[in-house]
Amino acid sequence: MSDINELVDVVVTEDVWGLALEELDASRPILRAPHAWQDREKLFELGSRARALVVRNRTQVDRHLIQACPSLKVIARAGVGLDNIDVSAADEAGIVVVAPLGANAISVAEHTLGLALSAMRRTVELDVDCRAGGWSRTPGRELHGRVWGLLGAGATGRASARLARSLGMSVVAYDPFADARRLAEEGIELLELPALVAGQADVLSCHLPATRGTRHLIGTELLAVMKPTSVLVNVGRGEVVDENALAAALETGQIAAAALDVREVEPPSPGRLEQLPNVILTPHIAGITTDSQERILEILAQNITAVLDNRSAPAAVGSVREARR
Repeated sequence: MSDINELVDVVVTEDVWGLALEELDASRPILRAPHAWQDREKLFELGSRARALVVRNRTQVDRHLIQACPSLKVIARAGVGLDNIDVSAADEAGIVVVAPLGANAISVAEHTLGLALSAMRRTVELDVDCRAGGWSRTPGRELHGRVWGLLGAGATGRASARLARSLGMSVVAYDPFADARRLAEEGIELLELPALVAGQADVLSCHLPATRGTRHLIGTELLAVMKPTSVLVNVGRGEVVDENALAAALETGQIAAAALDVREVEPPSPGRLEQLPNVILTPHIAGITTDSQERILEILAQNITAVLDNRSAPAAVGSVREARR
């Protein structure tokens, strides 16, 4: 264990660990503090001593923390979302931000498809009924021949599209930043949001980040024009969905079902959604499999080593690829 005032090559502030970090620890001493994200004072103390900071999604790496870390060279995000990291502030400070974009796309896609299948066939609801002694054989619905709609056509959205197409579905997408020609090559038709939602998507999967422009994008107006037989799956960010509006739409039958892996507040307090039988809830684990975590940690370890050795980081996501200090 390092002295309290000693610089540390790598500080891990959340429950992030695996073989790649174990191997890195042999050459770059790692200080593990999996609960530091909960204690702002502790986080600042550890950050001020770190050359590399490894976080998941709970550590708020804002401008204040970055300014309090004079020795920091690299921030490694164990995942793909960047809404908890002020990348602009890191760029200004000459700190490299690395994230293994796409490393968990297969995991997210498989979970997304699993949620959609479970919702269409009422798997969770029927499991509960069977355990209570019931034997309801109400028909479910197939995905084959139906339309899968994507909100966001990044790595996880496109991976979900490949699985949907393998089931005989057609895929449409809304993404103002996507390349229509590239999507067309992958069998995805790019549409404007109203056209995608109203009368098109039987399954609408959300892969959007949390931004000012996406907050509560899925709200009363959008839900009102979805098919009453449609299913909403959110594996992006919880803030994109207005949960009160969604609960109302599910209670009144405006849409058939919803499956949420992410929530507005995590972990959430039990509320209306938790009481509805046509809702499936999972604890933000779409991208978390043993396979994806191995890939992610391998990429992070390689990039941390590169930056601390004054080399360029292949997985850099900001404007800085090699630390300037």
